[in-house]
Amino acid sequence: MDLTRLTAVRLVEGYRKGEFSPVEVTRAVLERAERVQPAVNAFVRLDVDTALEQARASEARWRRGEPAGVVDGVPVTVKDILLMRGGPTLKGSKTVSAEGRWDEDAPSVARLREQGAVFLGKTTTPEFGWKGVTDSPLSGVTRNPYDLSRTAGGSSGGAAAAVAVGAGPLALGTDGGGSVRIPAAFCGVFGLKPTYGRVPLYPASAFGTLAHVGPLARDAADAALMLDVISRPDARDWSALGPVSGSFMDALGGGVRGLRVAYSASLGGQVAVQPGVGSVVRRAVEALAGLGAYVSEADPDFADPVDAFHVLWFSGAARVTQRLGARERSLLDPGLREIRGVGARVSALEYLAAVDVRMDLGRRMGAFHERYDVLVTPSVPVTAFEAGVEVPRGVRGMGYRRWTGWTPFTYPFNMTQQPAASVPVGVDGEGLPVGLQVVAARHRDDVVLRVGHALYEAGVAEGCRPVDPAAH
Repeated sequence: MDLTRLTAVRLVEGYRKGEFSPVEVTRAVLERAERVQPAVNAFVRLDVDTALEQARASEARWRRGEPAGVVDGVPVTVKDILLMRGGPTLKGSKTVSAEGRWDEDAPSVARLREQGAVFLGKTTTPEFGWKGVTDSPLSGVTRNPYDLSRTAGGSSGGAAAAVAVGAGPLALGTDGGGSVRIPAAFCGVFGLKPTYGRVPLYPASAFGTLAHVGPLARDAADAALMLDVISRPDARDWSALGPVSGSFMDALGGGVRGLRVAYSASLGGQVAVQPGVGSVVRRAVEALAGLGAYVSEADPDFADPVDAFHVLWFSGAARVTQRLGARERSLLDPGLREIRGVGARVSALEYLAAVDVRMDLGRRMGAFHERYDVLVTPSVPVTAFEAGVEVPRGVRGMGYRRWTGWTPFTYPFNMTQQPAASVPVGVDGEGLPVGLQVVAARHRDDVVLRVGHALYEAGVAEGCRPVDPAAH
C-alpha cells in the first residue's frame, strides 16, 4: 500500500482500524516530499523532526483510543503566508526578517493543531501572494508536477504541488483572486475558496476582504473534512462568520439530482478559452446532467470587473509594502514593485468607486442565484504554461500584462465573497490537468462541496495522480 496516495479520510479510517500508524504515514510523506523537492520546489521549509514528534504523539493517542480530533495524525502543509508557530513566516519576501519569536498560529493552523494534525512544513508562495503563479525572489520557481517546465500556478502553488505529488493529503492555502483555485486546476487537485469569513484569518490581509483561507486536497470529501476543522471560530478575526450548524462532511451526500446548474463556457463570450480546456469542462457538465442536474447554458449578468479589482488589489499591494524603505523596495519582485506604485497613487474616491462596482457585482450574483443553485465555468481558460513568467505568451500577445488577464473566471468571486471550488475533471491533449469551477451563493459552501463530491463519486472528477517528477 502506497501511503502517499491515500486521502485524509482513508488515513483516519486506517488509524482507527490499526492498518497503519501516523508515524508510518508521516515517514512516507516526508520521504516523498524530500524526494520531489529538488525538482518541484513546493516547500520553503520541511520540519522533519517536529512532524515525526507530532506523529508519535498521535500514534500514542490512537493506541489509547483517544484521538484528539477528526484529523489526528493526518499530514498537513501550510502556505508560507499563514503564521505557524515554531518557525518564521517569510511570505516569499527578502524584506521579511526571520528573526523574532514566531510563537503564534493563524486561526486555521491553531484549529488543525488542536485536532492533532501533523505539520510537515511551509509551502511556497509568490511574494506576499500577489500573483497567480508561484515564484519569488526568496524561494525561486515552483514547478508543475505534471510537466516541470510549466508553472504550478499560484499563489498557493506550493500547496497544490505538495498535494499532487503525495507530500501530504491536506494543504492550507489562501485565495485573494483565485490563489487556491488556479493552482488546484493546474496541478489536478481539489481546491476550495470558502465564503469570506467562513475560515477566520489573523493577522488580517493587506488585501482586505478579498482574501480567503481554504483547503487544497485530494478530493472534495477531504476538503469538507478540513473545512469542518478550520471553520471553527476564532476571536481574533472580527469579520469571521458565526459557527456552522452541522458538518460539511455530513452534507456531502444527496448527489445533484434536481440541482439548478448554470453553465457558462465563456462568461457570455468575454473569455477566450483554450479548446482543450473547453471540451473537457463541457464533458463534465454533460455528466452533471446525466446525474440528474437541471443544466442550462446561462451567463451571469456582469461585465469583466478587472479594472475595479485592480484598484482593490494594487492598493493592497501598496499597503503590504508601505513600510519598506527604498533599499527594501529594490529587493521586491519587479512586478510587485510596479503594481505597488500604481496602488499608492489610488485616491480614496477611486477606491470607493471600485467598492461600488464590487457591491453591484454582489447584487447581480445574488439575483442570479435565485434562479440557479450553482454556476459552472472553467476554473482557468488555459492549462499550465511556462514556469517563471506571470503571463503566458499567448495571452501576452492579446495585450494583457498582468496575471488577471488569464484568470477572468476566478477573481470576480473574490469580489462577491462567494464560495467557489476547482474540481479536476480531466486533462487536455498534452496531458495537463483541467479544472471545472463550481460557484454557489454566499454561505452555501455545502452545495459547492456536494457538487464536487458527486463528480468524484461518479468518476468524472479525477483524483490527482501521484506523479514522480524526481524521476524525470
